[in-house]
Amino acid sequence: MEVRVQVPARRTLLPVLGVGFGIAVTIGNTIGAGIFRTPGEVAAHLPSPSLFMAAWAVGGLYALLGAIQMAELGTMLPKSGGQYVFSRYALGEYPGFIVGWSDWLSTCGTTAAVSLVVGEFASLLFPALRDQQVLIAVVTAIVFAVAQWRGVRDGSAVQATTSVLKVLAFGALVVAAFAHGGATGISNAASASNAPTGLALVAAFVLSLQAVIYTYDGWTGVIYFSEEVTRPDTDIPRSLIGSVLAIIATYLLVNLTFMHVLPLSAIAGETFAATAVARAIFGELGTPILSAVTIVSLLSAVNSNHLMASRVLYALGRDGLVSAHAATVNDGGTPTFALMVSTVVAILFILFGQTFGAVITVLSFFFVANYTLSFISVFLLRCREPERPRPYRAWGYPWTTALALLGSIAFLAGAIASDTRNSAYALMLLAASYPAYRMVKASGPRPQGPGLG
Repeated sequence: MEVRVQVPARRTLLPVLGVGFGIAVTIGNTIGAGIFRTPGEVAAHLPSPSLFMAAWAVGGLYALLGAIQMAELGTMLPKSGGQYVFSRYALGEYPGFIVGWSDWLSTCGTTAAVSLVVGEFASLLFPALRDQQVLIAVVTAIVFAVAQWRGVRDGSAVQATTSVLKVLAFGALVVAAFAHGGATGISNAASASNAPTGLALVAAFVLSLQAVIYTYDGWTGVIYFSEEVTRPDTDIPRSLIGSVLAIIATYLLVNLTFMHVLPLSAIAGETFAATAVARAIFGELGTPILSAVTIVSLLSAVNSNHLMASRVLYALGRDGLVSAHAATVNDGGTPTFALMVSTVVAILFILFGQTFGAVITVLSFFFVANYTLSFISVFLLRCREPERPRPYRAWGYPWTTALALLGSIAFLAGAIASDTRNSAYALMLLAASYPAYRMVKASGPRPQGPGLG
């Protein structure tokens, strides 16, 4: 009698997520403290209400055009790992390595940054915790990592819960603002009279767009989980486009709310514009109320960044570009080793916060650079593999793709012109990435999963 020994299959990510998760993780990743901080900077550059709102609308249009392109790539190559997957397949292993490593480090850094802001506002809300901001940030990062450890269903539930709480908090703030008396039309008209003109207006609009686009950044959330989505052909486009439209509506409504309460002249230059608005609405209670709203809005961002960082590192491990341990998945569908390492790196960023800001400023250059490579990938794959099945084809191709690509290039050019020092550091990191890539290849880790072909 023949005895057969069954070798257990390697555990993989579980396809158990739907549109609800895709929208929750994108909103959770995108809407955070940025919408409370950025309006003051934009209003300082563009003191006209119409120009102020136009900057937010143009930034939203860029995100929407980008989402349309990502929807094609995500359904064509439904593998978890974010934009690394697209760049590696379309452009080669080395460009994929650059995108994967920069995306992973930036996402871990974002986890740290958001956790530190949670600590900052917790200390404002509870003065007894004033000297414990770093400890609060570390505990926050660890708690959400533990919440995901058992499996992707638990991580998804936490994401849905925290995102719903965020929406409710924002909704309550908007209702309270419109119940408030509001700023006068004369005040906003006076602000408009100070708006720049000519070339000064062009420069001000470019600077404003840089801040706005950073605030919109995060709209790619669902593509980090493409192979975990139950029906990627339909759920990825719906999640991407639906969440971007929701984010655009939220940002426009919040900014209209700010201008309803205060004139732009009072918002302009405010480091945390929402604080001035909250004080105008709630008086002395404004700061603690806004602190509570900010903390609630940021918890979903911590969870989503943990989820995304672990998927990028998992994909790198699966393809042999980091240790094969990164592709280890538990019974619940969580890449546990990747989650653990990502959490440790985030905690190191928190603990070394004095140099953290400079590191993230440099890495943020790669956010839009990665978008640029993804949009180029759409063109390359349309030409190279025209017959490959595309469950979703980018609406308006090639024009929408070209607009998204030109917007990214213009943004990078503006970043280099306005922040030459950090852009030079980013380019130096890019040059240093090649010997690092060769060292990784020389170590010879074996790919752990199937290819993308």
